[in-house]
Amino acid sequence: MSESPRPRRRGRLTRSAAAFAVLLGLASYVTVHQVTGSKGAPRCSVGSGANRYEFTLEQASNAATVSAVGTTRGLPERAVTIALATALQESALRNIEHGDRDSLGLFQQRPSQGWGTPAQIMDPVYSSGKFYAGLEKVPGYSRLPLTVAAQKVQRSGFPQAYAKHEPDAALLSAALTGRSPAALTCTASRMPGPAGDPALFRSELVRAFGAKAAPKAVTGGPTAGRSAAGPVVLAVPVRTAKGTGSAPGAASDERRGWELAQWAVARAETLRVVEVGFGGRVWRAGEADGGWSTSSDPLAAGHETVRVRLAP
Repeated sequence: MSESPRPRRRGRLTRSAAAFAVLLGLASYVTVHQVTGSKGAPRCSVGSGANRYEFTLEQASNAATVSAVGTTRGLPERAVTIALATALQESALRNIEHGDRDSLGLFQQRPSQGWGTPAQIMDPVYSSGKFYAGLEKVPGYSRLPLTVAAQKVQRSGFPQAYAKHEPDAALLSAALTGRSPAALTCTASRMPGPAGDPALFRSELVRAFGAKAAPKAVTGGPTAGRSAAGPVVLAVPVRTAKGTGSAPGAASDERRGWELAQWAVARAETLRVVEVGFGGRVWRAGEADGGWSTSSDPLAAGHETVRVRLAP
C-alpha cells in the first residue's frame, strides 16, 4: 500500500528545513571568518621563498603570546603549532570581540559553554591557557593529525578547516619557540610616540613566561640618574629549565634566548621596543628588511641575556 501524500510532504518540508539550517550555519561561519581576516599590511614574516608566511604586527603579537603560554606550561613545539593553527582559523590570530553566537577572542571561545567570562576570554594569556588545558586532556595529541587534535578541543562544525593553516603555524612555532634562530622579522614603527615603559614590558614578559623571566638589570631612563628621554635597556635572563619557558628538548640556552628575543620582536610595536640583541645579532625597529644583522654592539653580545632597548 502506497504512503499517503501528506507524510511525504511533511518529510520533504523537514528535510528542506534541515538543509536550510545547515546552509545558514555555513553562511554564518564563512561570514565570521571573512570578517576576521587579518587587517593591515603584512610587516612581519617567517620562512623564505615559497615556504614563507607574512602577517601583521597584531598577528605577531598574539602569536608570540600563544607560543609563550604553551612553552611556559612545559608543552612541546607540536602543541604550539596546534594552538597557532587553531587561532589562525578561528580568528586569523586577532583578538576579536565578536563571532558566531557568543564566541570571542583568539580561539572563539564561548562564555555560555564554560570557557570563562567575556573579559577572561578576551585576555590572550587566559584564552591560550584554556586552549592548552583542553589539549593536554587529549590522549596522544602530539601524534594525532592536527585537525583531529584541534577538533577535540574546539568541537567546531568545520574541523577540516584547521588543516590549511598547519604549514604557516609550523613556521611560526619554529621561530617563536626558538628552534629557528633569527627567523622572525618585523618592521616596527620608529615614528615619534610615547617612551617605552619598562614596568609594562616586565609585566607582559612575566605574564607570558613566568617570574623567572623578569629582567635582572635596567639601565638608562630616570631610574639610572638620566633624563626621562634616555633609552632604557633591559637585560632578560636566559635559562633552560623545563616548565619555565623552554620547550622540552630545547637543551640549550641558545634556543631559550631566541625564544625570548623573538617574543620581544613580535611584541615590539605594542611595547615600544626599538632594538633587541642576542648571540651576536641585533634587530632594529624601522629598518627596511626588518631582519637581524650581525653586530659587535654590546647590546648583542653573549648568550646569557637578551638585551632589549625601549623607545626613549
